[in-house]
Amino acid sequence: MSTGPRAAVRRVFLALWPTPTEREALVAATAARVAASVGRTVPAPNLHLTLVFLGAVAEARIAELAALAAQLGAASAAPAALRFTRLEHWRRPRILAALTAAEPPAAALLAANLKRVTAAAGFCPDLKPFRAHVTVARQVHEAGGAREMTPVTWKGATLALVESRGGPSGPVYSVLDSWLLGKRENMRRES
Repeated sequence: MSTGPRAAVRRVFLALWPTPTEREALVAATAARVAASVGRTVPAPNLHLTLVFLGAVAEARIAELAALAAQLGAASAAPAALRFTRLEHWRRPRILAALTAAEPPAAALLAANLKRVTAAAGFCPDLKPFRAHVTVARQVHEAGGAREMTPVTWKGATLALVESRGGPSGPVYSVLDSWLLGKRENMRRES
């Protein structure tokens, strides 16, 4: 017996979204190691720092999620510069990640607050501990241990609500809405 049409859902996450210049700097600093990893390079437009992964969210609740993110983003200061200084291969998810020298406290606090607020509103955030990183390659089987890289700095000033869709060569990310941290207005809204 059918219970009617399934509600439309979107696979979403909240992230610090870099500028194109910041992305290109990270691509340049990691290109040789990414090529040597024989993994699948993450396209530059997809580079970001995930704060909270929410997974499948009902289309009807996207506006509510955006309002929560906007409110928390307006109340949050941008993290002090995120300085990526090393690359590390994570065997279990098979990724090559750019890592900061130390965990950025403001980004960690923002991630914790986003998890708390979204969970309280009935969303299902991934509750794994936050670890500031940017995935630069996927399906990496072996890339050696952590390696220093030419440092790259991101301001981390933009909070984005992002949709992830499957594509023929990996995930495709679309910014649904974004906000400058510490500001009340949003920067971008896609319909």
